[in-house]
Amino acid sequence: MKSTKNQLFKRQITLQEIGEVGQQKLQNASVLVVGCGGLGSPIAVYLASSGIGKIHLVDFDTVDISNLHRQVFYSLEDVGQSKAAVLSEFIKKRAPFTEVTFTNKPITKENVFELIEKADIVVDGTDSLPTKYLLNDACVLKNKPLVYGSLYKFDGYVATFNVLQENGDYSANLRDAFPEMATDVPNCSATGTLNSIVGLIATQQVNEVLKLITGIGKPLINQLLIYNSLQNTQLKMKLKSTFIKEKIAKLFKIQTYVDAACSGQNSEWQISPKELKELLSFRDQSRNLEIIAVLNDLELPFEVQQTIHINTFDAEKITIDKNKTYVMVCQRGFNSYKATVKLKNKYPDLKVFNLTGGISSY
Repeated sequence: MKSTKNQLFKRQITLQEIGEVGQQKLQNASVLVVGCGGLGSPIAVYLASSGIGKIHLVDFDTVDISNLHRQVFYSLEDVGQSKAAVLSEFIKKRAPFTEVTFTNKPITKENVFELIEKADIVVDGTDSLPTKYLLNDACVLKNKPLVYGSLYKFDGYVATFNVLQENGDYSANLRDAFPEMATDVPNCSATGTLNSIVGLIATQQVNEVLKLITGIGKPLINQLLIYNSLQNTQLKMKLKSTFIKEKIAKLFKIQTYVDAACSGQNSEWQISPKELKELLSFRDQSRNLEIIAVLNDLELPFEVQQTIHINTFDAEKITIDKNKTYVMVCQRGFNSYKATVKLKNKYPDLKVFNLTGGISSY
């Protein structure tokens, strides 16, 4: 069934504040959505359904069964598949006037500028604190508006950062709200979350994008909205723009934007993706490798000799060959580091390494 833009967006165009002019602004817009999980997946679907002309999705992860209670645009049949690829196909079926593309890799310091370059607006749908600061700092350096959202248990946070003001200055950014990256803030998988607060914050972010593009209403500029779903209360924290581009440029040079948990890892027990690739490329050396995955159902770019879930990982029960080099792997390098520590504690002289950054960085 073919549809025209007027049919598809009739209810939206009927709004006097939007009209055909506003709808065309949406059609002309390009939005980058980083993260295709609880926040990012509804954000992308709602934006496409609103008529955004171009959407690029970024997510390295695959659909997990534990995602489905809040990531409602994925189904049981999608488990194990690329989130970005599945979401892209979903959007194509319902948004014929949206060109949707995706990147199935993590966003990093090395590729962030390339990814945000063509976007009019960047939307943060991630649950990784370092990635949030990476997006913020890159958007400040490249003069891109950033629509921010985050969650902690029953609280949600929304803001629109780095918007060009009439006087030529840019509005507040994430570092004006939280100058330094906290090291003790867990993500949703560690603390848990209700699907209702995830949906509420996602649609708040969509609302910010639509206001920015069409020029209607008052976006959350120079303020951070904090919403509590248990009490249905919200407050707006005023922000002042003090973290200017020059300050952030200096920070960008020295920061790695790697998860804070990695900073406490023993550097001598690490093997970089590059080093592992080199070892695997030499047949003689690869024979002496024992690669152990510590999570099930990982999408592995190489063969592993064993899979032992971190929850059942017991160094006492593992048969050890002291002539081998052991490499622990997981998705992002946290659980594999725990396994590395367990083995090193039991066998201090054994060659055991953690794949730095996990499969995501490989």
